[in-house]
Amino acid sequence: MKSGLSIRSVTKRYGPVVAVDNVSLDIQTGEFLTLLGPSGSGKTTLLMMIAGFGDVTEGDIVLDGQSIADVPAEKRDFGMVFQGYALFPHMTVHQNVAYPLSVRKRPRAEIDARVAEMLELVQLQQFADRKPAQLSGGQQQRVALARALCFAPKLLLLDEPLGALDKKLRVDVQAQLKDIHTRVGTTFIYVTHDQEEALSMSDRVVIMDHGKVVQVGTPEELYEKPNSVFSAGFLGKSNFLRDGTGVRALRPEKIEIAAAGTGTHPVRASGTVVSVTYFGSVISFLVDTREFGQLEVAADSWRSPARFSEGQSVDLSWTAEAAVAVEE
Repeated sequence: MKSGLSIRSVTKRYGPVVAVDNVSLDIQTGEFLTLLGPSGSGKTTLLMMIAGFGDVTEGDIVLDGQSIADVPAEKRDFGMVFQGYALFPHMTVHQNVAYPLSVRKRPRAEIDARVAEMLELVQLQQFADRKPAQLSGGQQQRVALARALCFAPKLLLLDEPLGALDKKLRVDVQAQLKDIHTRVGTTFIYVTHDQEEALSMSDRVVIMDHGKVVQVGTPEELYEKPNSVFSAGFLGKSNFLRDGTGVRALRPEKIEIAAAGTGTHPVRASGTVVSVTYFGSVISFLVDTREFGQLEVAADSWRSPARFSEGQSVDLSWTAEAAVAVEE
């Protein structure tokens, strides 16, 4: 492994409560790693320990071969971006971005050159003289990102940074954030509970639950080969097929739906359409089957006109490899 950050058997306790439970991870230099999980899963607590804002109860955090568990946050040289931006309202965009270099007493010419570089990176050059209140939420978040990257930190830690943005803007900023990561090459450690964010931006995703790491892998690995009911259910939607052999997870888009008796593939379940929901690019059908109970089916709307209506009899089919065995 290239040099990077190593989290070694880290545990965090608050009295009798175990917030992070014996977590070990190796994060490579330049990687975009996302900590994904529901509220209370321990992802933010772990991030705060990496940042130095929380003590490690047990275990160690090692950067490039050296322990940093006892190094104060201000000495770790990490950048941090929060959901609430934390910009100084009385300062201009230029002054906000310059702040980390100003407190490090860098020469004025160096500061101005670096700020210009960062504002170009986040495409906000024309807003240098504005105050935060004169910017949109997405623009403020990009200023916060520029400020966090301005002093060339070893790591950039991002705690739910897009949570305050509306869905359309969030998708736009996701793409910008991934592009910025590619260009600067800094290690990003990103915390979110949003599965789409995790899938669209990350090199690897760490799924957490109740303080433990449930599964680690690339977005494709986690989506296509979840190892547990929790992973399959949390990262996207899944149907769970339970029989005497165990549990298998089946993604809704991997099921083919046809009117009863008209399918071209071997029928694996038959049933009745309970509901039809239109989502624009996708139509979702909830089908009550005799074999597996209720199954959700997702079909591309452009090639699956909503000819199936509530109460209609349908046949469902899927390939054998579409259903993945998972742990209960």
